[in-house]
Amino acid sequence: MKKVLRWIDQRFPLTSFIKHELTEYPTPRNLSYWWNFGSLAGIVLMIQIVSGIFLAMHYKADATLAFDSVEHIMRNVNYGWLIRYLHSTGATAFFVVIYIHMLRTLYYGSYRSPREIMWWTGQGLLVLLMATAFMGYLLPWGQMSYWGAQVITSLFGAMPFFGDELVTWLRGDFIVGDATLTRFFALHYLLPFIIVAAVFIHLVALHSVKSSNPSGINLADKDNIPFHPYFTVKDLFGLCIFLVIFSYFVFYKPNLFIMAENYVPANPMQTPAHIVPEWYFLPFYAILRSVPDLLGGVIAMGLSVMIFAAMPFLDRSKIPGGSRYRPFHRFMFYAFVIDIMVLAYVGAAAPEGFVIPLGQIATFFYFASFAILPFASKIEEKWLIKRGLPAEVEAMMQSEEAQKADRRQRKQDRRKTKRKDQ
Repeated sequence: MKKVLRWIDQRFPLTSFIKHELTEYPTPRNLSYWWNFGSLAGIVLMIQIVSGIFLAMHYKADATLAFDSVEHIMRNVNYGWLIRYLHSTGATAFFVVIYIHMLRTLYYGSYRSPREIMWWTGQGLLVLLMATAFMGYLLPWGQMSYWGAQVITSLFGAMPFFGDELVTWLRGDFIVGDATLTRFFALHYLLPFIIVAAVFIHLVALHSVKSSNPSGINLADKDNIPFHPYFTVKDLFGLCIFLVIFSYFVFYKPNLFIMAENYVPANPMQTPAHIVPEWYFLPFYAILRSVPDLLGGVIAMGLSVMIFAAMPFLDRSKIPGGSRYRPFHRFMFYAFVIDIMVLAYVGAAAPEGFVIPLGQIATFFYFASFAILPFASKIEEKWLIKRGLPAEVEAMMQSEEAQKADRRQRKQDRRKTKRKDQ
């Protein structure tokens, strides 16, 4: 084995790459289990890709055969039921892991300088994941799949000037039909591999600026330890817990995340009484329905996803650690999580009675949370500094100010040098 590795190292820096980026990668020693969800997301992505490849071997992307091909996989293909349930439950698990990973980043302020690009690449991954999930939801060709695609694609018709053309381009036809199914299948198969490439970009951004930690303070080298074996074991322990929970749903509750209507073949002549997207889209669907104007609702729904990219600029506090040392920020975080749950309930409920004003109030609070953050963060910062901060937090803030002053001085020196050369 050593000879093989030596032969490879002479032609490709495999060993040095593994040491630098994996085993000996310096990691803050105080990372909690909340940091496990990044690696868990990678594991779930692999589960989805492998199970999806096996499903694609038996699936027929044809409007007359798609539903029956799924039933064929479930009933006739060896362990086809297991592959299908791994994939359908894995979609839910993927969003659970990603949302927790995202909430951890928001709570601890890991989106702040110098990790803005890492945060933005993560946002790009979320958009790709949503697009992949939406296209995959059509493939079973059940009632809810068909009408969900019908409703969502028709929303693009609200765009001025070229809305109708855009809807036709997305569907490949004037209605959701065979052309829509074919292109959605092709894109659903392709996008996971694009996500893998985006994950590598995300990891490069992470390793360039190093991992954040619960304190929000850039730890000295003496406080960092190699990733292996400590965090390898920690990740494996988290993976074991995840697999136990995941296996329970796969083997005992697989239909919990599959709507009953999707076991009925798609019928363009019969609209379901209540069209509901998958649970991970419910908050955004509630925001769409809460705006009376269709175009305004589409814009609000898109903005509700993309607005997170502005977090590095909206959170103007210089106090590190996110919510750890900031009580008002912590209150806003928990209130925001509760608001998302309310929106999910509104999205799942029929739009009638008290649900309509409840959705409008929750939507207003959703966007108000971002609007007041720049002002609240500065007011809270002044109050906390006046009250007094822990010594290590004050030291970190002073260090950051010194680094900014040093960068400004270097810029001035470079300008002076250029003037002399001219």
